[in-house]
Amino acid sequence: MNDVTKDIWARWRGATRARIGLGRSGDALPTAPLLEFQAAHSRARDAVHGAVDFAALAAALTPHPSLAVHSQATDRATYLRRPDLGRRLDVASAEALPRGDYDVAFVIADGLSARAVDTHAAGVLKLCLEKLADWHIAPIVLAAQGRVALGDEIGERLNAAAVAVLIGERPGLSVADSLGIYLTWAPRSGRADSERNCISNIHDAGMSHAAASDLLVWLLREARRRKLSGIELKVDPAAALPTA
Repeated sequence: MNDVTKDIWARWRGATRARIGLGRSGDALPTAPLLEFQAAHSRARDAVHGAVDFAALAAALTPHPSLAVHSQATDRATYLRRPDLGRRLDVASAEALPRGDYDVAFVIADGLSARAVDTHAAGVLKLCLEKLADWHIAPIVLAAQGRVALGDEIGERLNAAAVAVLIGERPGLSVADSLGIYLTWAPRSGRADSERNCISNIHDAGMSHAAASDLLVWLLREARRRKLSGIELKVDPAAALPTA
């Protein structure tokens, strides 16, 4: 193979999911990479506009109880245009949350990728529940049209010491089903993003369910021990995290 026909990008494609060295046909992309780009764009749009199967999630999490709530965003179009409404519960949902004395509340929210939630949320959460068998855990809250900050109000109304929100992350053109988790100690409305810890990129080519649950449980135990979360709660590289 001479230098004219040699694919100089071949060695790098195995190291990244980014689209590099796609080639060209005249002044345009070749047909194959163009079709793949269009397919990836369609997957991302479907993830954003899709609906989570919350009934299937509730069944998958049995026997742990769950309850459904809704944000003030009445539909998907409103949710996408008005992020502020996705951060607050509607009146009926706010009144339905049972106040208790919980160590942690888990919230599953659709966020910006229904596919991520359908694919990964139950698997990660079931592992966490097994590892926190000694904790008093609130009913799992299934939140439709929910943003991350919706967890603050939910945790506050449940009287939970901590809240962890499992939510679909904004899809990209390489991954459309990435799940994120946001942990807040002492949740209440108005918490800043700097007061949360984030675990991201949970998907088949990223962080595994086992690794994500191990990290979340470690963060929860440290948050309870130190009574804080966010930028003051760092993962210690020397910490003995379980390796699963």
